[in-house]
Amino acid sequence: MTTVFDVPAQPLLTRLAEHLRSEGKVAPPEWAAFARTGVHTEKAPVQRDWWFLRTASVLRKVYLLGPIGTSRLAAEFGGARDGGSAPYHPRKGSGNIVRTALQQLEEAGYVSIREKRGRMVTPSGRKLLDRIAYDVLIGLAKENPQLTKYLRVK
Repeated sequence: MTTVFDVPAQPLLTRLAEHLRSEGKVAPPEWAAFARTGVHTEKAPVQRDWWFLRTASVLRKVYLLGPIGTSRLAAEFGGARDGGSAPYHPRKGSGNIVRTALQQLEEAGYVSIREKRGRMVTPSGRKLLDRIAYDVLIGLAKENPQLTKYLRVK
């Protein structure tokens, strides 16, 4: 069975972001157009649909690393802060963006809270991610016939 571990992240995230957008259960908050993604960035994201891509990325990270909390997820989306002539130091990403994305994914039924441990992917979220991963693998196999050995033939 094909899982998220078997496919590259970028095509998976773009397909998952398209699915979340078309489904309508995830919507960017009104402040999303102005928010920076962390103290390590100077400007807000330029892409119009960056919220759906970030939410898809949060769902993928919870699948891979779960159970995981908001603080550790914020650190996953962090980067290096430019302090001018001072050395660069790692900084966490925006905790509000991660928290809001997780709350929307909980309302959609893809993520649930595990007591005192963090958030985990629900069976419906796992099913969605595995189905999209399989679709991505089929698309990659059409481009590269050597990948057909990883496909389950019925």
